[in-house]
Amino acid sequence: MGKSFFTSESVTEGHPDKLCDQIADAVLDSLLKKDKNSRVACEVCVCTGLVLVMGEITSEAYADIQSIARGVIKDVGYDRSDYGFDYATCAVVAAINEQSPDIAMGVNKALEKKDGSADNNDVLGAGDQGMMFGYACDETPELMPLPISLAHRLSKKLTDVRKNGILGYLRPDGKTQVTIEYADGKPKRIEAVVVSCQHDPSVDMSALRADIKEKVVDAILDQKMIDGDTKIFINPTGRFVVGGPKGDSGLTGRKIIADTYGGYGRHGGGSFSGKDPTKVDRSAAYAARYAAKNVVAAGLAARCEVQLAYAIGVAHPLSVRVETFGTGKYPDEKIAAAVSRVFDFRPGSIIKELGLSAPIYRELSVYGHFGREELDVKFEKTDKAEALKKAVE
Repeated sequence: MGKSFFTSESVTEGHPDKLCDQIADAVLDSLLKKDKNSRVACEVCVCTGLVLVMGEITSEAYADIQSIARGVIKDVGYDRSDYGFDYATCAVVAAINEQSPDIAMGVNKALEKKDGSADNNDVLGAGDQGMMFGYACDETPELMPLPISLAHRLSKKLTDVRKNGILGYLRPDGKTQVTIEYADGKPKRIEAVVVSCQHDPSVDMSALRADIKEKVVDAILDQKMIDGDTKIFINPTGRFVVGGPKGDSGLTGRKIIADTYGGYGRHGGGSFSGKDPTKVDRSAAYAARYAAKNVVAAGLAARCEVQLAYAIGVAHPLSVRVETFGTGKYPDEKIAAAVSRVFDFRPGSIIKELGLSAPIYRELSVYGHFGREELDVKFEKTDKAEALKKAVE
């Protein structure tokens, strides 16, 4: 395949879009703690001085949206008025309705239940039509593509050195980007790194660049993959004081590529944050990742992408597709058949199997939903690998 390059980006928890994702998922978690059957489709947008929480919620629980939003904003680090946006002075507006009864009708009782062909796991129908993708590859221990894995680690390190006071002049907003050079499809070296971090106005830029290089870049990246041709850009514009919702508006779901595989695997288009697990945009994407990761962990392929497709109100997926990009030890259709036997992709089964009624979502809403083995989520387990081996053989 020769030489090629691939680039992925990540953002810190103070980025305005990520701030919205965290507020939406904090609302979801708050409701699931009290009512695991809560139906939530919560969107958030922010701009200077304003947070708007909107959408549809049906639940036996109550969420104090004002307190939740302000708590997230404070925890992220927008706690001073001179940042241009802070938890104490911003306005929080809620515009919430109940879930549409037309949608609820299909979700509460799947088509299979209505026609008499159902079992208990068919009670829930898919919350929408659409297609979802899961991906895994053998480039990292967590079976994620290397560019997005490194970009997320850099973003998280930016936040860690800020919150721990190591680089106290940093502010919450920030972005990272990593370009990897591949040789014959395998990561060979780091071609370029970009780190942009919000900072206090009094900071000397040369000092900031030296600090970020030492405390963030060098602390995260494997020096064996860096050479004299590697390009490292730290705050290339020379100034990043105005940031967060003061510098740019934010909206849930605008970082879906950073949420998944950094563009390395395909995306169905549906965002995750603020959606309860009856929405297959979220739960089926998690299930597809679970399946793809187990295919790679089983040694059936070096790269695996699983696509699922659904019709609203129908429990069983319309299709299950597996693509191994020429790395499979068996034909893709044979691996797909094994995946369909080992994994149950009906929404009710996914929710039960992966424990998606638990309040796990706020932590997932930053630094990627996948590859997060430190969070101990079920869809990152490789406990189905042996079953897949037996099924395919």
